[in-house]
Amino acid sequence: MIDRGEDKTDWARVKAMTDEEIEAAVKDDPDWEGFDDTDWSQAVWVEPSVNEAVTIRPDKDIADFFAVDTPGYQSRINDALRYYVDHMKKAAE
Repeated sequence: MIDRGEDKTDWARVKAMTDEEIEAAVKDDPDWEGFDDTDWSQAVWVEPSVNEAVTIRPDKDIADFFAVDTPGYQSRINDALRYYVDHMKKAAE
């Protein structure tokens, strides 16, 4: 959006805000409700990556577990695999 000139954020105003003003703005944001007590100290930044199309044939119970009544089961499978790969890499260090 920024490259296309569609960004409507007033970045100069944002950059001029103090930490206290930012915290107050966050608390006033209805989308932030319920997250004010969240402990983010263990959060991990995950860089988006390019996905590769693959075909897997999981056992039926595995597929059923991830393909619950909401879309996005492929993302949930990817998240589980990402967690496993990251865990294994850390264990190998």
